[in-house]
Amino acid sequence: MNDSRYGPKTGESTWLWFTKIVTGLLVIVILIIHFIVNHFTAQNGLLTYADVVKYYQNPIVPIMEIAFLVFVVSHALIGLRGIVLDLKPTRAVIGAVNWLFSAVGVVAIVYGIWLVLTIVSRGASS
Repeated sequence: MNDSRYGPKTGESTWLWFTKIVTGLLVIVILIIHFIVNHFTAQNGLLTYADVVKYYQNPIVPIMEIAFLVFVVSHALIGLRGIVLDLKPTRAVIGAVNWLFSAVGVVAIVYGIWLVLTIVSRGASS
């Protein structure tokens, strides 16, 4: 059993633990950028749909939003897996959770990327 206060818990690899820490920091950085651009620079603090489509024509924006999506989904699912590990499940349950969370993560990320590319394409067709 892992008695250390810091670092990975029992059942969590060092790489998953490190990924959780890094994605948490990246989520904060991109969230701050997102708030500044989308709420503080926009007239009345909100972007219209047309503003969003125009904003997404900058090639950096879709990359940043997709990165934000990947970081949030990864961080959230690794965190949820950690909560499940706190319940001390069997190896079979951990295997099922790993499979389920991986599938949910892939579906969420693919769907999010599709949404971003759809918004980008709306501006390209205008």
